[in-house]
Amino acid sequence: MIGRLRGTLLEKMPPEVLIEVSGVGYEVQMPMSCFYELPETGQETIVYTHFVVREDAQLLYGFNTVTERALFREVIKANGVGPKLGLAILSGMNASQFVACVENEDISTLIKLPGVGKKTAERLVVEMKDRLKGWGAGDLFTPATDAAPVDSHAAGTISQSAEDEAVSALIALGYKPQQASKVVSQVAQPGMSSEAVIKEALKSMV
Repeated sequence: MIGRLRGTLLEKMPPEVLIEVSGVGYEVQMPMSCFYELPETGQETIVYTHFVVREDAQLLYGFNTVTERALFREVIKANGVGPKLGLAILSGMNASQFVACVENEDISTLIKLPGVGKKTAERLVVEMKDRLKGWGAGDLFTPATDAAPVDSHAAGTISQSAEDEAVSALIALGYKPQQASKVVSQVAQPGMSSEAVIKEALKSMV
């Protein structure tokens, strides 16, 4: 089991990153709510990982805190929810927002997430409400986890490649290509990085 990685962040290709640890590059998929908090490429980073072994692949999912990983593990325990859908859910909203949706039985917000229909949303609420009692209180979610990230690329000019990267990330998270292209074109503005475009796109769809 690979539970934690500490190394150099080599590449950021949302929702995937490449982290070099002692000469080995690990491909890690991260929910966008965690992706926004990563340092710039070339800097050291620490991610807590969840390792999934399938017949056709071995996958690593990464998180900035142990608590975010714990929530992901609770989410994928729900009937009909696998790692890919768990990644999409925690990309569309951060940890405390998801917990609030479950506690408030906010089905209408949950069904706006890709791959989450009414039945899945209802199942998430029913199966997770008791398990998540108290998760939104105390220090379970740190300010660093839930705070809006600072866009260090704001001074740049958005390029077509940034828009393409944003569209690719949304498709990887489960959105349909046409839907992804449409929302990216609506939210993309000069001075935005691909990460900023993705964040605004996800915000507009929830």
